[in-house]
Amino acid sequence: MPYARLTTPSRRGILAAGGALGLTAALAACGSDSKDSGSGAKSGSAKSGPWSFKDDRGTTAKADKVPANVVAFTSVAAALWDYGIECKGVFGPTKTPSGKADVQAGDMDVDKVTIIGNEWGRFNIEKYAGLAPDLLVTTVYDTAGTLWSVPLESKDKILKLAPAVGVSVYDRQMTQPLQRLLALAESLGADVKADKVVKAKQRFEAAAARLRKAAKAHPEIRVLVGSASQDIFYVSGTNLSADLEYFKSLGVNFVEPSEKAKKASGGWFENLSWENIDKYPADIIMMDNRTATIQPADLDKATWKKLPAVKAGQVIPRVTEPIYSYAKCAPVLEDLAEAIEKAKKVG
Repeated sequence: MPYARLTTPSRRGILAAGGALGLTAALAACGSDSKDSGSGAKSGSAKSGPWSFKDDRGTTAKADKVPANVVAFTSVAAALWDYGIECKGVFGPTKTPSGKADVQAGDMDVDKVTIIGNEWGRFNIEKYAGLAPDLLVTTVYDTAGTLWSVPLESKDKILKLAPAVGVSVYDRQMTQPLQRLLALAESLGADVKADKVVKAKQRFEAAAARLRKAAKAHPEIRVLVGSASQDIFYVSGTNLSADLEYFKSLGVNFVEPSEKAKKASGGWFENLSWENIDKYPADIIMMDNRTATIQPADLDKATWKKLPAVKAGQVIPRVTEPIYSYAKCAPVLEDLAEAIEKAKKVG
């Protein structure tokens, strides 16, 4: 689930949360990363001539020719990579401190792209301008059309340099951004009828059928979606998030935080202290897999260790910001289906 502004709006707190409240106030300032590096990238075999694409904000991006120098938010660039479209630059979590690819980078060769900001909300305008960008692509997590991880205080300067496309992942099911990014990739020259793409979509459809079957066979299994920070445990609601809305439509029995509690976070999640994390019984816990959050292996909280799902070993990752390609989303559905198939009733 996307990020939100907390009562103490540090960037780490924002990243840990999992909601989209307060984007205007919470977007991080521009910055640069000393280890950022990369080289030019290529698009597919696109047709020549004028290019246009109407995005989910209702804005039509236009260019005299198919964009070649594409810069995108990391997970979006990773999705385009799966379709054979290589971005020239990326912004967002791309490399870990050890230099390895972040989970949001997927299979993308992170040494082949120029990183213009290696954290959410960091965006080096000078480095971006130096790429001579033809197109900027990112996601959208609200009704206002806020471009994800593009700092509000400098967005006007950024958007003067190249047209932008926003793909909404807000309050819709996973299948919609999957279709939209496939369409964008095709417009940029991807061969969407390639065997690799066709098989990935077939695998996704099979995974969806498997998850629906597992959920129907085990309706008693309750799934809680969480995210951990040092002081707060966030229980995510299923509304607004494209992945969870889709899983719910397939029949997955999710734990839902109280409406009153979710209202305080714009409808995304409920804040719980670590002393109260047993508020909602659950048989499976899906934990935010982003590097800015505390991972289960690093949780040294006594109350966490006492949870029935934790004691039963029924904790799985949640790909909180999915890479919206069929190749990357299929395993997400398969893993959840397997967890439900194997789960014991413990909550």
